[in-house]
Amino acid sequence: MKSVCVYCGSNSGQNPAFVATARSVGAALAGRGIEIVYGGGRVGLMGELADAALSAGGRVQGVIPEFLALKEIAHLELTDLHVVRSMHARKALMVQLSEAFVALPGGIGTMEELFEVWTWAQLGHHTHPVGLLNVDGYYDDLVAFLDRMNGERFLDDAHRRSLVIADQIDTLLAAFETYRAPPADVRIKTGQT
Repeated sequence: MKSVCVYCGSNSGQNPAFVATARSVGAALAGRGIEIVYGGGRVGLMGELADAALSAGGRVQGVIPEFLALKEIAHLELTDLHVVRSMHARKALMVQLSEAFVALPGGIGTMEELFEVWTWAQLGHHTHPVGLLNVDGYYDDLVAFLDRMNGERFLDDAHRRSLVIADQIDTLLAAFETYRAPPADVRIKTGQT
């Protein structure tokens, strides 16, 4: 695994554990020689992640749309900064540059990115691992909802299990090393219900 896309907040949140985790994830990935791909911002958890990775000698690629470059304050000290025209272009390039995906705490943008890349895995558009770093129980309610979704049969067992969930980056990365993508959802391919 050469590159990991990290989705996270452009704010820091109010729990100091979120900032500490963003920093530790940046340092851990850099320490393993894994390049980080992220949203390109200099603020919030995004900035903490990038700064920690860069301080540890890591490579960081940022991808930010033109209209957010000022709002999220584009990080100008990255290994590479890609300024793109739209959110769609941003997400597509982040997927293209990455071999795995991790969501740290964040808001609705982080959720949207996580669910889109996980959906693409379900549809067979990629076979890379997708993970959720559940820092200090931040995603407990979401995990419970996903279990409910699975119990109601809107999400099958294999695809529910395909979202790797851990509370430590080392545990998540270890699971990524042995990850095997489930088959794409055949009902979508064949039209069966």
